[in-house]
Amino acid sequence: MWGCGALLGARTRSRLWREVLVAWGRRWSAAAPYSASAEPSRVRALVYGHHGDPAKVVELKDLELAAVGGSDVHVRMLAAPINPSDINMIQGNYGLLPKLPAVGGNEGVGQVVAVGSSVTGVKPGDWVIPANAGLGTWRTEAVFSEEALIGVPSDIPLQSAATLSVNPCTAYRMLMDFEQLQPGDSVIQNASNSGVGQAVIQIAAALGLRTVNVVRDRPDIQKLTDRLKSLGAEHVVTEEELRKPEMKNFFKDMPQPRLALNCVGGKSSTELLRHLAPGGTMVTYGGMAKQPVIASVSQLIFKDLKLRGFWLSQWKKDHSPASLSMAKPGLSGFPGVQHQLLPLGVAHSLSCRCSHV
Repeated sequence: MWGCGALLGARTRSRLWREVLVAWGRRWSAAAPYSASAEPSRVRALVYGHHGDPAKVVELKDLELAAVGGSDVHVRMLAAPINPSDINMIQGNYGLLPKLPAVGGNEGVGQVVAVGSSVTGVKPGDWVIPANAGLGTWRTEAVFSEEALIGVPSDIPLQSAATLSVNPCTAYRMLMDFEQLQPGDSVIQNASNSGVGQAVIQIAAALGLRTVNVVRDRPDIQKLTDRLKSLGAEHVVTEEELRKPEMKNFFKDMPQPRLALNCVGGKSSTELLRHLAPGGTMVTYGGMAKQPVIASVSQLIFKDLKLRGFWLSQWKKDHSPASLSMAKPGLSGFPGVQHQLLPLGVAHSLSCRCSHV
């Protein structure tokens, strides 16, 4: 997914939309405690019947709860975040669009209330997350097919469980699939304070990889720098600093990155390319600047740089569950990494989503 805000729109529109959802969340939390015998009219959802400005096309509606069939799972939603891709989907600017009318939300975590007679993978009380995008998580409860859900441990933080299925897995796959990185190698990325960016920092640190994390300048830059370093970031630089000639000296003390992760596009992506090691790869997974990626001819010819794209939904389509069931997450070459990832709330994502989709 475009986890960094590709085609998101103006900041004011985003803030307005967040206010709408915050207000809805307050109404939800203020409601009476959930009961399995609640009337169908108590099932509420944020629904859109056509594409457009989310603040204008999304409506809070009461939906009828479907009966639980043999392979169905009745789920009460516990938490669901707002991702830029959620906004893109409502706007109609995303690579995957559900049939209308649709319920918003691609990510979240819910608790199983009841299961059909043929369901074997989950039981009442279990926590589950969507197996694919487009499920529609912005609702109080729903009945889904078992194959649309993945069980996750219920002993991890609620917010971590609700945000497992997109950003951490996007970060993990990009770190593993494009360059054969070894401990001590370096990675450079922009939008480093995004959801994907923070996951990259944590996973890279656990893998022994060094990171150069590019962010936009701001009044509280030191506060942001400290926060990213607390997650494991080795270096945090601003877009302006990255453009300075002095950056050449920066890479005398550490290896040039072999992998660049681009969520911005435009000038920012050009600067990432400029600092890539010869033969390196830049992977684009977002386009916050809404500007094309521009690579100079000299970079392509004399440095033999590679430009790639990544979309988690497409990756999943290309990898069948059968083949993934025999695959390992690729961490065997990094002793102790599984243990290090556990406190980050990422290990569950890797095992539940990236290698056993």
